[in-house]
Amino acid sequence: MPSRVPALMVQATNSDAGKSLLVTGLCRAFSRRGLRVRPFKPQNMSNNAAVAEGGEIGRAQALQARACGVPPSVHMNPILLKPEGQGRSQLVVRGRARGSVTAAEYYRMKAELLPCALDSFARLAAESDLLLVEGAGSASEINLRDADLANMGFARAADLPVLLVGDIDRGGVIASLVGTVAVLEPAERARLRGFLINKLRGDPALFTPVLPLLEARTGLSCLGIVPWFDAAHLLPAEDSLGLDSRANRRAGASVRIAVPRLPRLANFDDLDPLSQEPAVEMRLTALEEPLATDTDIVLLPGSKTTIGDLLALRESGFEADIRAHHRRGGWVVGLCGGFQMLGRSVADPEGLEGEPRRVPGLALLDVETVLERGKTVRLARGLELTTGEAVTGYEIHLGRTTGPGTERPWLRLETGPDGAVSADGRVLGCYLHGLFASDGFRRRFLERFTSGGLPALAYEARVERTLDALADHLETALDLDRILGVALTRTEAART
Repeated sequence: MPSRVPALMVQATNSDAGKSLLVTGLCRAFSRRGLRVRPFKPQNMSNNAAVAEGGEIGRAQALQARACGVPPSVHMNPILLKPEGQGRSQLVVRGRARGSVTAAEYYRMKAELLPCALDSFARLAAESDLLLVEGAGSASEINLRDADLANMGFARAADLPVLLVGDIDRGGVIASLVGTVAVLEPAERARLRGFLINKLRGDPALFTPVLPLLEARTGLSCLGIVPWFDAAHLLPAEDSLGLDSRANRRAGASVRIAVPRLPRLANFDDLDPLSQEPAVEMRLTALEEPLATDTDIVLLPGSKTTIGDLLALRESGFEADIRAHHRRGGWVVGLCGGFQMLGRSVADPEGLEGEPRRVPGLALLDVETVLERGKTVRLARGLELTTGEAVTGYEIHLGRTTGPGTERPWLRLETGPDGAVSADGRVLGCYLHGLFASDGFRRRFLERFTSGGLPALAYEARVERTLDALADHLETALDLDRILGVALTRTEAART
């Protein structure tokens, strides 16, 4: 029997409606009231992962845990799908990779996975005063109803009240809300307790006249209209829909960083601390686009499928641009999968990323990588050796990298040396995600490319301030007492 702790589920009419951000803000707002709040997302799909208890969860749930002031747990996101391309995804259950599945294979696993999700939900409930549950995609995907673990399927199994979010920025929010409610089954509609309008850029007075019609057509009350939150880009984003906000064009920038848009780019929150530096211009460059000759640093980010993205660099001609950039005296940095691409070769003898094969790398570092079973997933800390500054972060990767280049490691972590630095010092790679969030190192690294000092950006402190600002934003826009009352109705219903 599902635990009866107060809980509610936030679903939406479409993907990217702002569910993750709303739940994050509610986590901080209700935690500030002294409640023990926990986030939960039964099923997530993202290549932006975080480390929790030695396993992987979606980046959004890690941020939501931070908003609650608690460490992330694998139970906050028990099912994670990491898209690999060609219709397949890596299935991660309670932080541990279980192999690669097609959509059809995954949907056939509902009988196995739903009890796992419910058990994780119950474990969090045992330590909570309030559970905030996030849906995925659209609540109206009735074609997936029989196999649904993400929205009404889980709400029904856990007996949850639901708030429905409409995205006004995308357009068509009136039809989206009415249509979503219309296609739900009566038992599903009965779970809805109200709707929210999210991401309003204009004057709320222009929209409020339609609320009586919306309430009449849906049978639901409007619990608030949330204006656009300008500072959202200062928080780690979960998926590639938030990638464009990391790019910036700053006149007079001292440091110009180009990031190729790899087809299966992963963990792109590595870019956030750099893109927020006032002296940095961050360019997200399409593989078909020429690399600007004034680029200072090419940054190769993480990848869900290293070989596939390496071949995409080669086939597009971007590999030649990187080589020319280095010959001109430019710097190249590789993180995780990007580090693997910088070596002489990447081999996948077991076919972990597709067919078994070995492909040449960019050969800018004298290392070779072999992809092996058994993923490294851990938090890490240590020293960056070119500056001597302390760094912290996390590792999530397949593969073992060896070769003469590792005799010049970039980092010395508590677990040992990591990465490699070229003989000329202008090509650097390592496995540590989150490296550039370490303020002292980031500043010392960037000062190499600027004649003056850099403003002091305290990245982690900015994240905390932004979480508080988000909670303040929702306090103003929403009736939080009424929303908390929705969660309490779940407990009250159990007593009747």
